[in-house]
Amino acid sequence: MEGELRLGVLASHGGTNLQAIIDACKDGRLDAEVAVVISNNSKSMAIERAKTENLPFCHLSSSTHPQPPLEDIAMRAVLKNHRVDLVVLAGYMKLLGPATLAAYRNRVLNSHPALLPKFGGRGMYGSRVHEAVVEAAESISGVTIHLVDDQYDHGAVVGQCTVPVKQNDAVGDLEEKVKDRERLFWIEVLRKITSGDINLDGLATPAVPPYPTQ
Repeated sequence: MEGELRLGVLASHGGTNLQAIIDACKDGRLDAEVAVVISNNSKSMAIERAKTENLPFCHLSSSTHPQPPLEDIAMRAVLKNHRVDLVVLAGYMKLLGPATLAAYRNRVLNSHPALLPKFGGRGMYGSRVHEAVVEAAESISGVTIHLVDDQYDHGAVVGQCTVPVKQNDAVGDLEEKVKDRERLFWIEVLRKITSGDINLDGLATPAVPPYPTQ
């Protein structure tokens, strides 16, 4: 996947990872462009960011498409109409449907704020993840970027980076540290994809590499 990528970014809420990707595209750190922003939340900050940046955006949800199969088909159509090469789930809180997953096999990435396979799965999102890490007295947490399939936090791992957990870290402290690292890590991974250093088609499913030391 060498060369400039056309990204379809899906986000449900604040869109801070979306903004990090937009900024990296604009300042030349990332050889890509955000082709469309899609949110299942019509009042999300992600949509407001798209408006501010004059990017195409779309609201797709059970409000616009009460039948999930039709929402799935609409999602695929929006991505195809904007000639998206790679789909990025940047804080998107829903599973994708079979039509979209089939159209973008090995081309949908998600980030999870922990080191999968630990602290993943249905219901493990946001502060819940960090609460579990702190309660388990883990010494490290981090970020996992992985391929997306039809299960939560299940696809092949594309990359992981670590964040130290200090004994006196409150849940909020850890959450902020991981969020800060996550924004940078998205750019690092996307750059490796554009350069060809990461071959998404060559990844086993599922596969969990050793944690890096970074």
